[in-house]
Amino acid sequence: MKEKQKYEAAFAQLQAIVRKMENDEYSIDEIAVQLKEAQRLIKFCKDKLSKTEAEIRQLEIEANGE
Repeated sequence: MKEKQKYEAAFAQLQAIVRKMENDEYSIDEIAVQLKEAQRLIKFCKDKLSKTEAEIRQLEIEANGE
C-alpha cells in the first residue's frame, strides 16, 4: 500500500474498479485481483474516515474547553 495515499485518490480508484466490474470489463483472471484491491481500498477509506472523524471530535472538544 502506498504510504501517503490520499483518500480522494483511493476513492477514485475504487470507483473505477466498481465501474469496470459493472461493465464486465475485467477478464476472469483480473476479477479476483481487482476484488482484492477493492477490498484494500475500502479498508483504507474506512480507516481514513474514522481517523478524521476522531480528529474532528477531538478538535471540537478542545474548542469547547472540555
